[in-house]
Amino acid sequence: MSGRNVNIYFQEENYNQIKELIAERRISKFVNRAVERELEQEKKAKREKLILAYKRVAKNESKRAEAKIWEGSIEDGITNE
Repeated sequence: MSGRNVNIYFQEENYNQIKELIAERRISKFVNRAVERELEQEKKAKREKLILAYKRVAKNESKRAEAKIWEGSIEDGITNE
């Protein structure tokens, strides 16, 4: 497995709790799993925000009209030869 060594700062209380619960040689694995879960949640939140933004634009009459104008101008430059 490839990876990188990093120095991470933990608040003393958090570090002590980790040390009590996790065997010393398994702390990296524990932290990696926690980071993976957090990254998944962040990705999901960003996806949901993007979907909501697309839905808002789709409901907005003036934005749809503007999109049609741009579609028409793009088609103007296309020729069928």
